[in-house]
Amino acid sequence: MTDLAFENQNFLWGNEAGPIRILSEYLHPKTEFQSQGITDTIVVFGSARIPAPEELKSNPPTALENLSNYYAEATAFAKLISEWAETLKSERPGRNLNICTGGGPGIMEAGNRGAKEAGAKSVALNIVLPHEQHVNPYVDPELTFEFHYFFMRKLWFMKACRGMVAFPGGFGTFDELFETLTLVQTGKKSKIPILLYGKEFWTQVINFKKLAEMRLISEEDLDLFGFADSPEEALRFFQEKIRFELTHSTGTKT
Repeated sequence: MTDLAFENQNFLWGNEAGPIRILSEYLHPKTEFQSQGITDTIVVFGSARIPAPEELKSNPPTALENLSNYYAEATAFAKLISEWAETLKSERPGRNLNICTGGGPGIMEAGNRGAKEAGAKSVALNIVLPHEQHVNPYVDPELTFEFHYFFMRKLWFMKACRGMVAFPGGFGTFDELFETLTLVQTGKKSKIPILLYGKEFWTQVINFKKLAEMRLISEEDLDLFGFADSPEEALRFFQEKIRFELTHSTGTKT
């Protein structure tokens, strides 16, 4: 018996079916977000390579293992945000605030882990890659999505985003951070609080002030983001920045 067109794998993975695959990566998350009550998210970015403190193997620790404190702090931050989000529900009928990560290991795992420790749901937007990226054990299966297209994954990072935090990371973290900053800077995304966690790291690897001095960005662009060095400080940042928006927001421009 010949396969139906929508069951034919050779067709679905062919060039002609590209629009169908793209549309599926839009409609599937949209449907599940609606059915699971996901309306607002705090997006957590950061390196997939940073290990959990309990996974350290070298003595003395390697340079990468020395960053494991960020895993612990990302876990604590996600737990604090999730606990705070629970207290907001009475103020915001029909709206929920959930952690959203890339679904993989490292800082992404820490974000999902912290939410789970708080007894909260979290979103995991995983991308299929040859290495590094695998779904971590702390995701909620019903809110875990596997993407083929980076651009569709990026859309869902921003669609319900009411705030984002970037922990130390590499190319992927920089990509997501600067794309978010660009969307907000250009007004393509409603203004959201953007937090860089670990001020020493971020000011060492990027000279934001120099960009402003050279007029490559505007002086006011430096106000698009803030810094924090502890989970508690990060929590206060979002509590101060997004309470009004979360109470009154009806959507974003994405």
